[in-house]
Amino acid sequence: MAKHDRRKRSSQPPSSRTVSIQVPLPVLGVLNGVREAFHGLCITTGLQVLEAMMEGDREDLCGPKGRHQVERPAWRGGSVASQVTLGGREVAVPRLRVRSTDGEVPLPSFRWAAATDPLDERTLAAVAAGVSTRRYAGTLDPLPDEVTERGTSRSAVSRRFVALSAKRLGSFLSRPLGELDLRVVCIDGKVFRDHCMVVALGIDTQGRKHVLGLREGATETAAVTTGLLSDLVTRGLPTDRTLLFVIDGAAGLRRAINDVFGSRGVVQRCQVHKLRNVMGHLPERLHASVGKALRDAWELDSADRAVRVLERLAGSLERDHPGAAASIREGLEETLTVQRLGLTGAIERTLRSTNIIENLMGSVEDYTRRVKRWRGGQMIQRWVASALVEAEPRFRRVRGYRDLRYLVAALDALAPPDGAVADAA
Repeated sequence: MAKHDRRKRSSQPPSSRTVSIQVPLPVLGVLNGVREAFHGLCITTGLQVLEAMMEGDREDLCGPKGRHQVERPAWRGGSVASQVTLGGREVAVPRLRVRSTDGEVPLPSFRWAAATDPLDERTLAAVAAGVSTRRYAGTLDPLPDEVTERGTSRSAVSRRFVALSAKRLGSFLSRPLGELDLRVVCIDGKVFRDHCMVVALGIDTQGRKHVLGLREGATETAAVTTGLLSDLVTRGLPTDRTLLFVIDGAAGLRRAINDVFGSRGVVQRCQVHKLRNVMGHLPERLHASVGKALRDAWELDSADRAVRVLERLAGSLERDHPGAAASIREGLEETLTVQRLGLTGAIERTLRSTNIIENLMGSVEDYTRRVKRWRGGQMIQRWVASALVEAEPRFRRVRGYRDLRYLVAALDALAPPDGAVADAA
């Protein structure tokens, strides 16, 4: 009885296969320049390697070409034009086909080469580096003339980024927060034309920063911020412990914190914003002296002493500059929250302003600087979410993070008695 060659399908990944190819050296003569010649040789050789790998997969499934097999599980089906991902683009290649009684059988080597993950990563990296969609193709190494490429046009890159950024936005807005030991939340907004993106940044007890969420609205209104905070609570932001909120002083932010967290939300008003607000009510000749007086008061170890100094400063300005005096008194106690909590040193300087989140918003501005035309709030949300995701891996722990234990102890001491309910609205 005739023996038949029965081969099992290889279970090894495509990268483990050994193939032999012949590199046509005359290809060097049709390429211009040493750099292009080398790159063209690599592309040509890589495509030959892929073809050899596909042929090896097909041989595993169908047996050696030209040898009759009665019980073979599949048979060759020619080839069809297709694309693989290569160097930030899609390159046209003939895909070898295999058929069985159940239909077409995919080749592992082609499935691996056609994966879009490298193309997606290259697109996101290019956008993060400030490359516009119309210039994307110019950042790629040239291909030999006989190789056809796809996916590098302005519209193709734009469609790809829209899909990727929309996916990022969806996963970003649904990330659970319950496992993060958060005790500080910074909130700030950035305006894009007629839209304001409100962002929340959290700091855990180890000093690590986490982007918590974002919300789109017209301004930093109470409704927008309440929606953002309510969403964070739904995703796991704790309401059973006292949190420190660092904000710029917008009335809507303060009202939203009180509505959602009640007495569990302790607010630190940004001293830098307060200084700017006061200076806006004064002539330039008084900026240096009044600014120094404000900063000296905020540097005092005792919050009660600082209050008395600031009240005297407001009284001295009352007659000639009532607007500046009112600005000093407005929210005065909340500009001294970190002092009243007993914080000193680097951690006190870190938490008395919104500089932490403003640095993050600067990264967002840098990421979006090449966008010339915003087409609605959804586009803004996608771009801001992508910028925040790109910024997160570069986060460092906050200055003075070793002293966060003192903040935790001070916040826990402010908690309502056991059994009491925070007076949230």
